[in-house]
Amino acid sequence: MEGIYNVLTSISGSVIKVAGNFSPKLKDFSRGRKDLFSRLENAVEPGLKYFWVHAASLGEFEMAVPILELLKKKYPDHKIVVSFFSPSGFNNKKQHPLVDLFTYLPLDTKKNASRFIKIINPEMVFFIKYDFWPNYLHQLKNRKIRTFLISGIFREDQAFFKFYGNWMRKSLKAFEHFFVQDKKSLELLKSIGLKNSTLAGDTRFDRVASQIASDNKLEFLERFKDGQILTVFGSTWPDDEKLILDFINGSSSVKFVIAPHEIKPEKIKHLEKSINIPVTRYSEMGDQDLSQYRVLIMDTIGLLGRAYSYANIAYVGGAAGTTGLHNILEPATFGIPIVIGENFSKFPEAEKLQKLAGLFSVKNSTEFSAIMTKLHTNKAFREKAGMVAGHFINSNTGTTEILETYLDSHPLKF
Repeated sequence: MEGIYNVLTSISGSVIKVAGNFSPKLKDFSRGRKDLFSRLENAVEPGLKYFWVHAASLGEFEMAVPILELLKKKYPDHKIVVSFFSPSGFNNKKQHPLVDLFTYLPLDTKKNASRFIKIINPEMVFFIKYDFWPNYLHQLKNRKIRTFLISGIFREDQAFFKFYGNWMRKSLKAFEHFFVQDKKSLELLKSIGLKNSTLAGDTRFDRVASQIASDNKLEFLERFKDGQILTVFGSTWPDDEKLILDFINGSSSVKFVIAPHEIKPEKIKHLEKSINIPVTRYSEMGDQDLSQYRVLIMDTIGLLGRAYSYANIAYVGGAAGTTGLHNILEPATFGIPIVIGENFSKFPEAEKLQKLAGLFSVKNSTEFSAIMTKLHTNKAFREKAGMVAGHFINSNTGTTEILETYLDSHPLKF
C-alpha cells in the first residue's frame, strides 16, 4: 500500500496542474504551491520557535481558533504556522491576528514532508479533526516532534481499520495524544492498540460559545428586521434554495435573510429573480429604508455569524444536496431552532441535536413549509426548541480546557 500511495501522490501534482486548465479551484491548488518552499524559507525566521497547526479547509480552521488562542496565551514567544490543504481555506484566511504565517500544505510525498518540516522545525504540531497525511506523520515521528490530533473523528471504513492498512496504522503512532469527539472514535483507536486518547469533544463548541461575548451588532439588520420574526438562511446552495423558495414566496408577515455559500454575481442575480416578494441585496442597500423589504440577500462574506444573533429561526444549508452540511453550531449558540435538509449522516452534532428536538430535518419543500409554519406561528414551540439548541452548546464546551490541562501536566522542555 505504501508504494501505491507514494506513486499516486507523486503523479497527482502533474495531473492536478493539467486539470487546472479546466477547474479554477484546481488551478488555485497548483498555483498556490508554486515556489512554496522558497517562500517558506524566506518567511520562517531562524532562531525563533514555531508551532504548526494543520487544517484541511476553512471549517477546520474555525475549529482550530480556540487552540490558537490557547497557544498564544500559554506560549507567547512562539510563532504559529497554519497550513491548509484546500484553496477555499487558504484564500479566505490569508491573515488572522492569531497566526504568524499561513501556507498551503505541499503534497504528501516523502521529499515534500521532509523539507516542509525541516524548514518550520516545529516544537509541537496539531492536526485538526482529520486530514491524515502518512508521510508527514512518519517524518514527525522520526524527528520525535510532539504531535496531537484535536477534535478527531474516526470511522470504521477508514484504511486504519482494514486488513490492508498496516502502513497507515503505523503513521498514527506519530501522535502523542488523540483528543477525539466521540466514544466510537475511542473504541476504534483502542481496537488497533492505540490507548493514548481522550474523549474531549469538539472545539467548535468552544469557538461558537465565545461568539456570545463578541460584538454582534449589525445596524443594517436591525433596520431590516424592524421588530418582526426573522429567519436566517445560512450557507445555502441551489438544492437548498429549491427547498425554501416556495415558503418564502408564500409568506406575508415575516422577514428573511439569505446568505448563499457562493456569492458570484450571476448566482445572486438568479436567486433574486426567483423571489417574488420585496427583496434587496447587501451590496445595493445603501441608506435606503430596509424595513420595506421582506428578503435581504447577503452577497458578502464574514457577517453570517453575527446575523444569526438577530434570527428567531435558522436554516443551515448543505444537507439538501450532497455538498455537506454547514456549521449548525453557529446559530445554535444563540438559542434558536434550526432546520436542515435530509443528508446529514456524517454530522454527529446534527444527529444529536435532532434527537433533542432542537433541530429539524426535512426532505422536501412540503415538509419544510410545515415545520417553518409551526415555528413561526407557535411561539412556545419555537422558544423551547431554541432553548434546547442553546443548552446543547453550553453543555458541550470545555474541549480546549482539556487540552490545556494535558499540556500543563506534560510541559514543553525549553
